[in-house]
Amino acid sequence: MYSFDPTEEQQMLIDAVKKYAVNDLRTAAHDAEESRELPKKLVSKGWELGLLQASTPEAYGGFGERSAVTGVLAVEEMAFGDLAGMLAVMTPSLFATPILLAGTEEQKQEYLPKVIEGDWAPYTAALIEYSFDFDPISLKTRATASGDHFILNGEKAFVPFARDAEVILVYADLDGKTEGFIIPKGTHGVTISDEREKLMSLNALPMYRVKLDSVKIPAANRLGGASGIDFEPVLASMRVAAASAAVGVANAAFEYSKNYAKERDVFGVKVAQKQAIAFMLAEMRTEIEASRLLNWEAAWKLDQHYDDAATEAYLAYTGAADMVMMVTDRAVQILGGHGYIREHPVEMWMRNGRGFATFTGLAIV
Repeated sequence: MYSFDPTEEQQMLIDAVKKYAVNDLRTAAHDAEESRELPKKLVSKGWELGLLQASTPEAYGGFGERSAVTGVLAVEEMAFGDLAGMLAVMTPSLFATPILLAGTEEQKQEYLPKVIEGDWAPYTAALIEYSFDFDPISLKTRATASGDHFILNGEKAFVPFARDAEVILVYADLDGKTEGFIIPKGTHGVTISDEREKLMSLNALPMYRVKLDSVKIPAANRLGGASGIDFEPVLASMRVAAASAAVGVANAAFEYSKNYAKERDVFGVKVAQKQAIAFMLAEMRTEIEASRLLNWEAAWKLDQHYDDAATEAYLAYTGAADMVMMVTDRAVQILGGHGYIREHPVEMWMRNGRGFATFTGLAIV
């Protein structure tokens, strides 16, 4: 049986992340969403917390060992502050963590120290495709072998920081399996959209379309080398990250609407004293706790290499995606007319919540 108590090191990390989330991310979130720009100093400060570094062994420039449980704890706290800010801070993990999980020793030695040891830099990954039937294990982007090279064709959507990325880890279908391919900046045949993605939420996070037209890369740039990768644990790590972010956003909306209901008077009675509102808040809290515990279990099983870890991760993710939409919608309702205006953050959290059904691939632990 596993413990629900964080270790001393985990608690120290959680406390540091929560302080940053509340004091820095939360206070900057509204202006960042409106201006469509995250301050560079804000992202750099989050990077200096060392989440990725603490998940990377010393041999590759870090100072710890990867733990999915620690990762989901940190992601939840950071998303509690602001989802766009959290995704920006952790974008380099999209590139580094799959290499740590599935790369060859040569790939780890070549790429991980570059990411880990320096300042925040836009290393990123491209998984999501712009199609209504997008399935990460049945991609439309194709890779074909050609001698000692691979040729990639397709289009990717929602790629964070793609225009400035030093390297992009692109996922593509190779003979019916999802594989990763490391594509350096400036590779011929890679076209990145001039305009950023225009979405209902995450306006502060710069995301772009990436087109691949007969992109030729050496076989050495295939993630995992000649044998490729087992994509399942990588995808599961993406799903528990998304689920923990959903819990963080939902918890932010719950806390804000609860406090509003306790303070707001309507006809001489606190909103929270209305039975319908009290029941809504109770259900919101119940669903948040259920999602959190399910995701903790999935992350723990990933760390322990359980056979059903990927299934647990999928359940945690799909459950959290439904939960965050319900909770953020209720938060808007509890604030009444105030919930619909941008002076209160619940409308932004609701827009964020709606997107979690498509956010697989924007975070990884």
